[in-house]
Amino acid sequence: MTDYSNSPELQASVLGKTTQYSDQYDASLLHPIARKLNRSQIGVSEQALPFFGEDTWTGYELSWLNLKGKPQVAVATFVFACQSAKIIESKSFKLYLNSFNQTRFDSLASVQAILARDLSAAAETDVRVTLYSPREFNCLPFTDLPGICLDELDIECHEYAPNTQLLVAKSDELVSETLHSHLLKSNCLITSQPDWASIVIRYEGKAICHASLLKYLVSFRSHNEFHEQCVERIYCDLQNAFAPTMLEVYARYTRRGGLDINPFRSSHSNRTSMLLRTNRQ
Repeated sequence: MTDYSNSPELQASVLGKTTQYSDQYDASLLHPIARKLNRSQIGVSEQALPFFGEDTWTGYELSWLNLKGKPQVAVATFVFACQSAKIIESKSFKLYLNSFNQTRFDSLASVQAILARDLSAAAETDVRVTLYSPREFNCLPFTDLPGICLDELDIECHEYAPNTQLLVAKSDELVSETLHSHLLKSNCLITSQPDWASIVIRYEGKAICHASLLKYLVSFRSHNEFHEQCVERIYCDLQNAFAPTMLEVYARYTRRGGLDINPFRSSHSNRTSMLLRTNRQ
């Protein structure tokens, strides 16, 4: 696999570098990264994406001051369409959100509008931003993942780098099923810090061998790639291996620095990411 972690765009990011934390609003802290850096590696054309979907981020540590200097807090969701030209590098996103901490705003609605404006400009797409005040926190409950859990399968694992050869069909029988696992782990492309996730795979088509799928997911364990890129790789590998008539891949990553990232990819444009939040988040 081509190593694109040394590209000038990634080398200019703040990941893995000592940084100063600003508590005064500063939109320039956002560092966009082109999605095409990874997509070209897995054979995905920006002009003809083989999937639809979105990346939903949750911000648990958002705070600012009202006009009287009193602190305000909220939980935020940020939804980026996968068709956007850019993603936001996660540490820069955190630095940007921290810059609200000692800045005065006249209302929650004003903060929401500023977030949507800045993130949309950085990602070069319309970003949907929703802020939840403390009285609305129960809108984000923990839920179980749907479908069959693969994690109790008694498998033997030796591969810890993505290996599509592990993917095999169970039979030619056509099925419709939802599977999930909590054993997905990859590493940050730049810092090699571990990224932990639960993943849901829903498909219609030739039956997939559950043991082979779990071994394949485990094979990401030593792989260095951003969250969004891992999910797109998994989606494309499953599509290429089994050609399902319907496929959805949705990963719920655990938070780091007050942010979680939850990429969703689907073969159908009318699907949106499931409203899930596990207790790992």
